[in-house]
Amino acid sequence: MKVTEVIRQYAAGVRDFSAANLTGVNLSDAYLSGADFSDADLSEANIKGANLSGANLSRAKLNYTQISGANLYQANLTHAQLNCANLVQADLREATLTQVSAIRAGLVYADLTGANLREANLSSIDLRGALLRQALLSGVHLCEAKLRGAFLSSAILENASLNGADLSRSDLRASNLANSELRKVNLSCANLSCANLSTSNLRWADLSGANLSWADLSGAKLSGANLMGANLSNAHLLNASLVHADLSQARLIKANWIGADLSGATLTGAKLYAVSRCGLKAEGITCEWLDLSPDGDHSEILSLSGEDSKKFFNETLPTVKIIVDAPLDTNANFTLASTYAQIAHVYPELSKPPSIDVGVRRTTLTFTSSNAQLLFLAYLAIVPFQDKLATHSQITAFLKILQSKELENLVSRGNRQTGKIIAQINQAISQIDGIESLKAALDLSSQDDFFNAPTHTVITNSKNQSLSVYHHPAFGKHWMKESLLFKIDKQTSISTTKPVLPPTDEIFDFLKALDYSVCNL
Repeated sequence: MKVTEVIRQYAAGVRDFSAANLTGVNLSDAYLSGADFSDADLSEANIKGANLSGANLSRAKLNYTQISGANLYQANLTHAQLNCANLVQADLREATLTQVSAIRAGLVYADLTGANLREANLSSIDLRGALLRQALLSGVHLCEAKLRGAFLSSAILENASLNGADLSRSDLRASNLANSELRKVNLSCANLSCANLSTSNLRWADLSGANLSWADLSGAKLSGANLMGANLSNAHLLNASLVHADLSQARLIKANWIGADLSGATLTGAKLYAVSRCGLKAEGITCEWLDLSPDGDHSEILSLSGEDSKKFFNETLPTVKIIVDAPLDTNANFTLASTYAQIAHVYPELSKPPSIDVGVRRTTLTFTSSNAQLLFLAYLAIVPFQDKLATHSQITAFLKILQSKELENLVSRGNRQTGKIIAQINQAISQIDGIESLKAALDLSSQDDFFNAPTHTVITNSKNQSLSVYHHPAFGKHWMKESLLFKIDKQTSISTTKPVLPPTDEIFDFLKALDYSVCNL
């Protein structure tokens, strides 16, 4: 069909040009909005600047076709062939390109905002500077594609294949790349803040200087990846694989990477303020120094040797354990949960319920915490029990030791970080001034033997060192008569039982082990 015939028929109201043979025709700047070119052959045609908005080009052949500057707004190109086509600066907003084949096509600065490219084959395509905001690209093939400086914010790229693609300096904010193949991809200086990269394959990817703040990288494979100078603040890296990854100078402030594998990784100069170091695999790490300052401004530098690195990256979660010398029954469990819920309403630090291990004779309540909150959490957790007053008295005695001249002298000879930790503990404990009014408001007058049973409260820091906060004199002595355990005058028991505290140097060692511990921040 000749060009003049197409133009004449369109002007006469004809819209159906399906299956037409239009190879090599010149339709540049033609107005063909809403026309039906389904199954048509437009290979090597010239459609530059044409208006094909809303047109049906499904299954059309457009190989080597010149389509630059054309208006294809909301056009249907499902299953179309666009291999090696020129669509530079084309308008493809909200167009449907599902399962299209556009291998080696040129779409530099093209506008594909809101377009549907699901399962399209875009291998080696040139999309430099293209607009793909909110585009649907799930299952798309973009291997070896050029996307430098492209705009893909809020785009959906689930299960996409981008191996070897160049996405340097691209905008991928809030995009969804979950479970995508991104091996050897170039994402240097890209903006991936708030992006979803969970379970994606980023082996040997270049993410140097990339912005990954608040990104979800949980379960991602980042072995051998280059993350030099990348911003991973507040990122989720749970169970991520970072084997032999380069994280030197990376910003990991408040990142969550529990369960991550850092074997053989390089972290020299990384910014690790408020990052948990619990549950990590850290064999063979290379780390000469770290920046532990809150703002990553090098105001707190920690130098590490090989052995120090191993210890530094192998912490345990700080815990508070209350061991009750009685088994937990259903009624006591209900009362305990209700009481903790009331306390948590005032003190959110207790909002996370404890893990409970019920044995034949004993019950263990385990709370996870930060180092600085251990004593504070112990103070709150013991409130439902008869031993609360004795335990509180013991914690008060601990505080006096922390403020003592003897400990102050030890701190002055130790690391200055220990002084900061003590200040943090005192700050946390200062929150408990209103606890008496809370206790009065709670109905804790139950005569249930579980709450009247002897208790043993133990705190364990992130270095797996433990301190006994309170140990009831009758704890574990089941041979004693119940009357001796529970029917003595409570006030007399408390007033005559003098707190037994560990030596000051033992408390100092417990605190000193927290030096530079991110878990306490």
